[in-house]
Amino acid sequence: MADVLPYKPRTGEIPTDPGVYRFRDADGRVLYVGKAKNLRQRLSNYFAPLRTLHERTRRMVTTAASVEWTVVATDVDSLQLEYMWIKEFDPPFNVRYKDDKSYPFMAITLADEAPRVIVTRNRKIPGARYFGPYPKVWAVHDTIDLMVKAFPIRTCSDASYKRAMQTGRPCFPGQIGKCGGPCSMTCTIEEHRAMVDDFVAFMAGGDERFTKDLTRRMLAASAAMDYEAAAKYRDKLASIEAVLGKSALVLPADEDADLFGLAEDELSAAVHHFVIRGGRVRGVRSLAIDKEIDISGAELVDQVLQRVYGDAVDIPRRVLVPVLPDDAAELEQWLRERRGKRVEIAVAHRGQRAELMRTATLNAQQALLRHKTRRTSDYVARTQALTDLQEALGMSEAPLRIECYDISHLSGTNVVASMVVFEDGLPRKDQYRSFNIAETTDDTDSMYQVLMRRLARVDDPVPTDVADAQADGSDAGDPEGDLVDPSSGSGTGPKRRRFAYKPQLLLVDGGQPQVNAAARALRDSGRTDIALAGIAKRLEELWLPDDDFPVILPRTSEALYLVQRLRDEAHRFAITHQRRRRRRDITTILSEIPGLGESRIKALLKHFGSVTALRAATPEQIREVNGIGPALADGIHEHLSGRPAAPSR
Repeated sequence: MADVLPYKPRTGEIPTDPGVYRFRDADGRVLYVGKAKNLRQRLSNYFAPLRTLHERTRRMVTTAASVEWTVVATDVDSLQLEYMWIKEFDPPFNVRYKDDKSYPFMAITLADEAPRVIVTRNRKIPGARYFGPYPKVWAVHDTIDLMVKAFPIRTCSDASYKRAMQTGRPCFPGQIGKCGGPCSMTCTIEEHRAMVDDFVAFMAGGDERFTKDLTRRMLAASAAMDYEAAAKYRDKLASIEAVLGKSALVLPADEDADLFGLAEDELSAAVHHFVIRGGRVRGVRSLAIDKEIDISGAELVDQVLQRVYGDAVDIPRRVLVPVLPDDAAELEQWLRERRGKRVEIAVAHRGQRAELMRTATLNAQQALLRHKTRRTSDYVARTQALTDLQEALGMSEAPLRIECYDISHLSGTNVVASMVVFEDGLPRKDQYRSFNIAETTDDTDSMYQVLMRRLARVDDPVPTDVADAQADGSDAGDPEGDLVDPSSGSGTGPKRRRFAYKPQLLLVDGGQPQVNAAARALRDSGRTDIALAGIAKRLEELWLPDDDFPVILPRTSEALYLVQRLRDEAHRFAITHQRRRRRRDITTILSEIPGLGESRIKALLKHFGSVTALRAATPEQIREVNGIGPALADGIHEHLSGRPAAPSR
């Protein structure tokens, strides 16, 4: 591959003005659209030596056959043009949004003669005011049912409304008290419009005003002994409070904001969006994203804000994000032009906003996990992933059983390893294993030890005495805790350990050093029928034994997601085992102290948080823990500090 792209423009040809650029392939299809404050500076990054580019960026520029740019007057103009072109051309190398469902909204049709409130997924009703999105349809219906009791506006269809107005007979919802529009003959069009305005104002955040007004009217009616009117105000107030109870006050009551939590990995990202009006969460939505080119979190936030607000009519005063995009000022101006008022983009650093950002980020992490799990759990995707992996690694058969290994340690101590198993592309958690490594020199030695222990058990039948014991329901003779396959029956033949099943593919977390260590273990074990690969940090790269160059998995390959899931699962399982070991070690250290039982150990750890903090504490501070007397506190301090405690006064 040539290190210089044939279509690279001369440096002097590229202007230094702001603008938008497009990469096209040989057929003229737009592959990627981007914006820049300085076109020459930005495009020079793409035409750097190919070996220095990130793999996905290298794939894009080598697929392209030409690049073109359009100069604009301001940075805001470049932002607007980029948004328009991404929407028009849908470039495959820009971020791909996987909004797997359309969310229901509450809409008030303000353009109608008598506006009505409806549940819809259509965001293009002329003149409508939208609230939401809501996570479920029933949540919208529940809110509308409560709101109509306080603000009885029209809910009937246009056909029912027209027929009722022509015949003078109320619509059916009006007859049963579910519609308060003019078609129910209970109010005029002007009175109904006023109720609609109140409905919209309440949903937009006017909570306190309506609550105080209804309370005042209820008390006044009660004082005037108009108990029927007071009861009506009471019921309306109860409906409003029920609506408010469904959305807790998360920010100050006068604050309107949109808050975005973000979670990402090398291949994908997820965004969790809280719509906050009047300090309350009025809507929530999650969005999954496939990242086609390696981009930073700031660039991702930039793309998300363009996506969300490109066609939006409800833009709040404040937009809270996890990290500020580089062109935050231009985005603010773009949003201000769309809203007609000032818009602030800010990072939530502290207080209620930071707490809400943590909640949104946690939801984004869960959404990302669901997105990845759905992709690897789909039967067609799993089959394609195994086929892609077979072809990429040159295997003679699809790897129906894959084992992935990861080494984890804490500054060289508490070294552990994990083995996770996927069969037919799905995790088999009952066959996961963890290993403790007593002595090792480095990660490669740890990997060699673990694989030697594992490979020694391949094709190893259960000894007769163990088979007999386990046929009786005992686990005697099986100190390693390896499971026996129940499908092999309880006959006289030897039973086969699940741990003994041979994998078609071994994956190790690491590059060439870890792969070489694993290959040495395979040679020393005499196993030539098991394929091996290492997962490099950049993930698209799989290292094979004795190869100078890695295998590159295509960005769109299902195998890439399967490999990522295996690596993440092995890492999670190793960390979990290491933490469990550390907790056990901590408990063992404290249990050696005379007078400390399980309940007192729990109380000490809860109070100090760790053995390190406890070791730094004075006897006086240790005595503050419930159940710890002066003598015991001195003993704890002496044991952990390794020196006699000072005499108590």
